[in-house]
Amino acid sequence: MYRYTAFDRQFVHTRAAQFRDQLGRHLAGDLPDDDFRALRLQNGWYVQRHAPMLRVAVPYGELSSRQLHQLARIAREHDLQEAGTPAERGGFGHFTTRQNLQFNWIPLPQAADVMDLLADVDMHGIQTSGNCIRNITTDALAGIAADEHIDPRPYCEILRQWSTLHPEFAFLPRKFKIAVSGALEDRAATAWHDIGLNLRHGEDGAVGFQVRVGGGMGRTPVIGTVIGEFVPWQQILVFIEAVVRVYNLHGRRDNLYKARIKILVKAEGQRFTDAVNAEFAALLNDDALGAAQLIPQAEYDRVAASFTSPVDRALAESEAVESNLPQAFKRWLERNVHAHKLPGYRAVTLSLKRAGLPPGDVTADQMDGAATLAERYSQGELRVTHEQNLLLPWVAQKDLHALWLDAREGGFATPNIGLLTDMIACPGGDLCALANARSIPIAAAINERFDDLDMLHDIGDIDLHISGCINSCGHHHSGHIGILGVDKDGKEWYQVSVAGSDGSTLSGEAVPGKVIGPSFAADEVPDVLEAVIDTYRRERRAGERFIDTARRLGTPPFRVATDAVRGTTAASAARGAAVALPV
Repeated sequence: MYRYTAFDRQFVHTRAAQFRDQLGRHLAGDLPDDDFRALRLQNGWYVQRHAPMLRVAVPYGELSSRQLHQLARIAREHDLQEAGTPAERGGFGHFTTRQNLQFNWIPLPQAADVMDLLADVDMHGIQTSGNCIRNITTDALAGIAADEHIDPRPYCEILRQWSTLHPEFAFLPRKFKIAVSGALEDRAATAWHDIGLNLRHGEDGAVGFQVRVGGGMGRTPVIGTVIGEFVPWQQILVFIEAVVRVYNLHGRRDNLYKARIKILVKAEGQRFTDAVNAEFAALLNDDALGAAQLIPQAEYDRVAASFTSPVDRALAESEAVESNLPQAFKRWLERNVHAHKLPGYRAVTLSLKRAGLPPGDVTADQMDGAATLAERYSQGELRVTHEQNLLLPWVAQKDLHALWLDAREGGFATPNIGLLTDMIACPGGDLCALANARSIPIAAAINERFDDLDMLHDIGDIDLHISGCINSCGHHHSGHIGILGVDKDGKEWYQVSVAGSDGSTLSGEAVPGKVIGPSFAADEVPDVLEAVIDTYRRERRAGERFIDTARRLGTPPFRVATDAVRGTTAASAARGAAVALPV
């Protein structure tokens, strides 16, 4: 993990002190809401449906056990909802698809105290909100993946430091997201980001980036366009600056829904690429602006030194799993344990998908429990995954059975990674002021319907993504099955799509899913999903995964199956089943 320098620590503590002053003036009535809004957003503080929400940055998903213990303390001492609110679930955190953590019930007067607690463990909320470059994300298996050719983490950290409080990019037309991948399989969904960076080797062995620009979800799902096949790593900051400068100059500021860079790239086509290349060349030829931003080898080496292996050596591989071990342990090995580049080690996913809590949610006690597992089995290090789970990156193979026993005791051993119930979901209308519909009850209903592990394993690999509104925080466009909450006259309805992809090897080329028909009432969704799954199980060929079957068949068979569900429940037949959002 990156180790903060004295300057880094002074920076975050100074920022926390500035926020304390701003908050104090606001609470005293000396700083109006409109003026304070921009300041709190720059530090990750939103005002949501019922209370303030804090988004804490977890750069490229790396988290120490010390930091997770501190997050547990914050949840326990400060994330306390007011009595009587609809979602009485305080004292927890929510891990997002962009490897951040959100708290939903911290009273605003306590915000400065929380920022101090974060700074004490080298954490903050800087640029987790607002029209700026957000948290840099990457593969949760970065640095340890068996198929990795270049570790992306040093580049992520250099990008993070360069983009933080960059004066030119503080007020972009809209938010801006960058993802980096260095492996054969793209587990960072780079094609869906404003900028997607894929590390590769040139013919001479030099390291560079393939650069995609203009990916994004929301109202207009767009796959990023490759505008640079090989940008030398020393020049990547200059190239990104050229991209963002062109966006800053020409991006729409008159229409919130057309302000993302994807709209500019789609509208301008080759003219956008030409403008970026011209700006890139101009910057490289300007010593004051571009050449000065070339990454020196010494700076790369300084940062990369933080990402050396915390274990001394490879271990002898353990023998095959004994046949008399519990079936539950074997299933966990199959689903939750992943290959590692070091012999004798494995990466292990701690599932946050289990009955009683929404996907990605974790209580204060569970945070402490996961941190303790990291200390005991993973050199005190964890990763936040794109799928809203936690991952232990440094587990000795000989410790797997002991870890499984402890993880099961803590509620982290559900053997469902990659299966239907390992779903992605945003907080939805229970908490988010932007949502049209609730995601959490839908996720719970699906979990209840598909609670048989034998059935889940028969269905096999499948990505289910749920969003409570068109902003797509649940990444419904890229789900093999996507569910989108929509509003109809103040009632909650849900649109279903199939055959979306995030661009991973399992899913194939990144592509948005196709809607299978008009939306469904809330109480119909479990039946609709069951009809989709039954269609797959009936029509699949030997060895065929859901995504393969869905692409081969197209939407018609799924539409026929789900149309049979529409309007069949008593409540929805009366058109009253879609539950009104809480007031």
